[in-house]
Amino acid sequence: MNKVAIVAIDLGKLTFHVHEQDDHGHPLLRKKFKRVELLQHLANLEPCIVVMEACGGAHFMAQEVAKLGHSPKLIAPHLVRPYVKSNKNDFADAEAICEAASRPTMRFVPVKNQTQQALAMLNSVRDSLIKDRTATVNRIHAAFLEVGISLTPGYKSLKDIPALLEASSFHGLIRKLVADLYEHYLYLNLRIKVLDKEVDCQAAEVGDGKQFKCGRDYSASIGLVPKQHSTGGRTVLLGISKRGDRNQRRLFVQCAQTYVNRLDRQEGKLADWARKLLASHRHRNLVVCALANKFARIAWSIAANHTVFDAGPSAMNA
Repeated sequence: MNKVAIVAIDLGKLTFHVHEQDDHGHPLLRKKFKRVELLQHLANLEPCIVVMEACGGAHFMAQEVAKLGHSPKLIAPHLVRPYVKSNKNDFADAEAICEAASRPTMRFVPVKNQTQQALAMLNSVRDSLIKDRTATVNRIHAAFLEVGISLTPGYKSLKDIPALLEASSFHGLIRKLVADLYEHYLYLNLRIKVLDKEVDCQAAEVGDGKQFKCGRDYSASIGLVPKQHSTGGRTVLLGISKRGDRNQRRLFVQCAQTYVNRLDRQEGKLADWARKLLASHRHRNLVVCALANKFARIAWSIAANHTVFDAGPSAMNA
């Protein structure tokens, strides 16, 4: 009997479709399992490569697979799609995962540990609370506008709401609705502040940085490098790719925006480099993205080399 070399799993909520093949690519098994049955089946196999798409529940399953002595690997779904030979179904997807994993140049997604998963979840919850807070503030502004009161845009004017509710002769239902919205806004503010203390967004994605060979690989993974459309020896670079985690990318871009806004107060090679780009009539947003790319590389260098950030000339060497 041929030895199983690669096990590909098409993940689901309740059922999992498995495709197994040997070293020569010959199929050995196509079967549907429930979660408990799948883990029992994998426990009976000799150590091999177990491949899945990087989707919901994939990191947990990869951790369980590793406990059984196998080598888990995750592939981004868009890299699997070209290997689907026929109409889409679960077994065809599992076979495509197996085929993609056998490619020597295939790129894999690092498996997150439980700490990284928890931090990523905190980031997601925090972002949803911020969106909810923004929507609540907009509802409060709209409610006051309906009764002829135009509040100053932003959050600062909200501190006057209790006084406005007391002084104004609103309809009782309107006063109650606005008071409820304001109470919800205060609750969201409190929850966001609590999460701010717990969330370490950088550690959730970078970890120790060892999954990336260099800083450019990390910045590319979050979409801060240019897209390329080259042919016939002619190199064409476009805007940034915007791949990967948008929250990581947003944080670095916001950091770069702040740096450019205060560029007149900055010193050192990094500031001189940014000023040189601006002086060459490059668009401000282009300079911001270039700085964000460099900040991402610096962050990777700090994580991978266990160093401390130095805002001086050495910052340009990352």
